[in-house]
Amino acid sequence: MATHVGIDIAKRSFDLAFEPKQKARHFDNDASGIRQCCTMLKQLQPDLIVMEPTGGYEAALQIQLQAADLPVAVINARQIREFAKACGRLAKTDKLDAQIIARFAAVMQPAAQKPVDAQTRVLKALVARRRQLVQMHTAEANRMEHADDNAIKQSIHKMLELLENQIDSADRQIQEQVESMPKLKDRTEQLLSAPAIGPTTAALLVIELPELGQLNRRQIAALVGVAPINRDSGTYRGKRMTGGGRRDLRARLFMPTLCAIRCNPVIREFYQRLLDKGKAKMTAVVAAMRKLLTILNAMLKKNESWNPKTT
Repeated sequence: MATHVGIDIAKRSFDLAFEPKQKARHFDNDASGIRQCCTMLKQLQPDLIVMEPTGGYEAALQIQLQAADLPVAVINARQIREFAKACGRLAKTDKLDAQIIARFAAVMQPAAQKPVDAQTRVLKALVARRRQLVQMHTAEANRMEHADDNAIKQSIHKMLELLENQIDSADRQIQEQVESMPKLKDRTEQLLSAPAIGPTTAALLVIELPELGQLNRRQIAALVGVAPINRDSGTYRGKRMTGGGRRDLRARLFMPTLCAIRCNPVIREFYQRLLDKGKAKMTAVVAAMRKLLTILNAMLKKNESWNPKTT
């Protein structure tokens, strides 16, 4: 009989539930607890283990489970909460959360994720840190607009300089890591051949979107959340809108898309054609983002550099 495991993780402990139901288990979220959990699950050999991302508290457990050749999937917490609502499970405790995660694993059966090597983990951490620094820089820049006192302005200016130096340092470290990984280096160089794609965006795509070049154009657009979603019911035809997918990645593709509209002839012509048809500017920008993404996807799939005829 297939066994699915749901794990609810907190800072100091985590709970396991099973589908079909078995006795729930509780472990400390430390080296000893993780070791005990791995030993138990290796004996059980479950078909799938599902957990939610919890700000990094899940990382050590995920690494050890995957190192033990156990199938692990880390699933967006929102998906599991929506599943819980659909099942009528509104109460929330650690044990109940583990039970609903196990049920989600059994019913939805998401694909297990490939283990991430140490270099890639470092790279992902650097990218996440760079994102945090950029967010802090944006917040400080916004404060500068409303600062009247000279002492406050000077303080903000110093902080902006510090953050800019830290962002530059993160960029250098990311590039060094990419250079040391031949496969990522080759993929990055292919993306860099496209007008408007710079080193930061290329590194972001190969790190945060490893599926690029592995899916078809509809799948990659849906994964990022730039594919139009139908909203029809009976005779009603709702407005098509984009959404879902990897929101953070979509947000960070916005500025490169604006750059492509200016300097990439294929994207510029596509964007202008939509405006000529009466499309709203933001609608045209999102469509241009989808066009750019699908071209980059085709480049990696065909193992080719930029070609204006690539679609």
